[in-house]
Amino acid sequence: MLVEITILVFASLIGFYMAANIGANDLANAMGTSVGSRAITIRQAVIISMIANALGAVLAGGHVTNTISKGIINPQLLSAEPNKFIIGMFASLLAAGIWVNIATYLGLPVSTTHSIVGAVIGFGILSIGISNICWGKVIPIVLSWITSPVAGAVIGGGIYVFVERKILRAKDPYKASLTYSPFLIFLVFVVLILSLIFKGLKNLHLNLSFINALFISIPVAGLFSLLGRYYIKWQVERHISADEKKGYSLVESLFAQLQLLTACYVAFAHGANDVANAVGPWAAIFSAIKSKSVALRVHVPLWMLLVGGIAVGGGLMAFGANVIKTVGENITEINPVRGFCAEFGAATTILVCSRLGLPISTTHVIVGSVVGIGIARGAGTLDLRILKNICISWLVTLPFTLLLAMLLYKISIYLIL
Repeated sequence: MLVEITILVFASLIGFYMAANIGANDLANAMGTSVGSRAITIRQAVIISMIANALGAVLAGGHVTNTISKGIINPQLLSAEPNKFIIGMFASLLAAGIWVNIATYLGLPVSTTHSIVGAVIGFGILSIGISNICWGKVIPIVLSWITSPVAGAVIGGGIYVFVERKILRAKDPYKASLTYSPFLIFLVFVVLILSLIFKGLKNLHLNLSFINALFISIPVAGLFSLLGRYYIKWQVERHISADEKKGYSLVESLFAQLQLLTACYVAFAHGANDVANAVGPWAAIFSAIKSKSVALRVHVPLWMLLVGGIAVGGGLMAFGANVIKTVGENITEINPVRGFCAEFGAATTILVCSRLGLPISTTHVIVGSVVGIGIARGAGTLDLRILKNICISWLVTLPFTLLLAMLLYKISIYLIL
């Protein structure tokens, strides 16, 4: 009994550690453009992320999750040896957490999903053999290194070009922004509602067709676009003095208000989709210890989702500054207009690619969207040294976590069994 309690305590600590690292890196890069553009402060980002993350995790999170991320290995192959499965999940969580922690310290945005997948492959090779790894599941992950940033760059950059031509180059940018704001608000809400239905709320199994989802999203988005124009104008004019009511200051203030919408959505969707990824292996360890068996799918307790959501927000607060600075400032200069285009472009890319069945990584999409805006402004505005380091970190993620998980698994097996 004492041994089981000790294992559960260690599992909780490692699960909390992984969730905090996801917040420090994954959520930090998602919130980076909002903070980098100064649409919100780091404190506001933390508050938004902790509340929206916890709500997303509890209201729409994965209460039932696969024990092995992405089906890389079949846990039933370890059904006769549940202790090896538990040790393997320990090693995978710890290996992924260490890599994400290192990347966060270096200010490099990496995919936490890719990290845990690499770690699972590592322990799987040693526990069930290399021939039993489902390598076909790895191919889409490798493809996402290309499809995600390219799609993000094309859509994010394209939106910025539209905004620049129609608003920023207009004779009266503020008047142009008010003219186009209902259209932009409409697009934002259409994308956000569709994203929630098909991605953020996928665990509720709404099973709506695309046409039915449009029938819901279009009238709701239309209502918000009508109300939003007057609300945003009121908010902008409330915070800007009469002397500043010209030029880009008002335009940027208007887009900062729009960014609040996308920031809240990003945090909610992150909680709905990624908190379960963080606590899934944790829940698998709990299940294996209690049932003395290995299951394909396990129930994730509500308290675990809530703790995971809070831990993700806490990780952003404690360690997220470096990644926020990289995404929000170092790749290219971000203001509220560019930040809105990056976030809206990323949300649109994720929605479109998800519906088309294309493999994507949220981290890679957001970075690609920021890069696309930099290219639209001129390649000279991009810091190529930072981009080179980010690309190297993406390529290193899988092999690093794979080898580290193998090492941790081997050491743990030697010490424990």
